[in-house]
Amino acid sequence: QVQLLESGGGSVQAGGSLRLACEVYGSAGSRDGMGWYRQAPGKQRELVASITRAGGINIANSVKGRFTIFRDDAKNTLYLQMNSLRPEDTAVYYCNAVFSFGPVENVQTRNYWGQGTQVTVSS
Repeated sequence: QVQLLESGGGSVQAGGSLRLACEVYGSAGSRDGMGWYRQAPGKQRELVASITRAGGINIANSVKGRFTIFRDDAKNTLYLQMNSLRPEDTAVYYCNAVFSFGPVENVQTRNYWGQGTQVTVSS
């Protein structure tokens, strides 16, 4: 069983910073990529940033240059450093982890999600 526990959300003024953390408990095979998604009211959930097992990083254009994703493998924790926050960054932020399991000839993957943490940016 895998659990993702997020922390670090809150309310800030535009231009401020927040750091989100996502601690991974348990295991379900081999952990592949992890990422942060967000969902604003009335909008679809969107990818903010992701990091592969090998360390490859993908950042959404809307946050590039302002947000950084990194992880601490010793602490089983994924982070999202958010700087120069804007009102349009207001959303619930979700942590995601993908695990793969099963025999080599039939590898399967499963997505796990955190409960979400609210980020509110006021102008």
